Amino acid sequence: MDQTVACAGRQGLISGGSEGVADATGLSADGRSSYYAQKLQRSKGSSGKRGKRYPITKWPKINAIIDAHSHLFIAASVSEGPSHDSPELPGLLVAACARLTLDRLLADSGYDSEEHHRLAREELGIRSTVIALNPRNQGRKWPQDKYRRQMKRRFHKKIYGNRWQIESIWSRHKRRLGWVLSSRTKQGQEYECHNRIVIHNLMLLAA
Repeated sequence: MDQTVACAGRQGLISGGSEGVADATGLSADGRSSYYAQKLQRSKGSSGKRGKRYPITKWPKINAIIDAHSHLFIAASVSEGPSHDSPELPGLLVAACARLTLDRLLADSGYDSEEHHRLAREELGIRSTVIALNPRNQGRKWPQDKYRRQMKRRFHKKIYGNRWQIESIWSRHKRRLGWVLSSRTKQGQEYECHNRIVIHNLMLLAA
């Protein structure tokens, strides 16, 4: 990924002062859609009984920070879902800032944490963080922490609206590369996910 981000910089696709967007998405390791996995199969056999339930309890998950302008992956990690997105963000932020100067970070309420604001702004030098508040983490009517209180007092809805870019990226990624992994081992799935990310960036560089 380092080389693709550097190449994008030389081509002028990305530059300092970029807007990063954090999010995660799940992929399939066995080809069954989430709808199929979560619903009862309604077809009846000769016995007249309802079909069996086939839940998918684990799946590979890509966590990423992308550049909102170029749609390039700037940092990514692979984990196993279902899991919270929040613990992955510090490592992603450090990796992203090592490759690119970020001016702003956008993230949904799954990443709501005062520690994330502090890391981004005070340690990594990101000028602005726009992270939606999670009501479950709010406790008091007004958050007592500095940055989360700022989110409550003056949340930039128009700027935050640019977070939809990453939804478009996930959709494009799965349309072009598919949503089913061929590997069956955790290690193989991790390698495959990282390869997909590099391929995604290469396709954008070649466009």
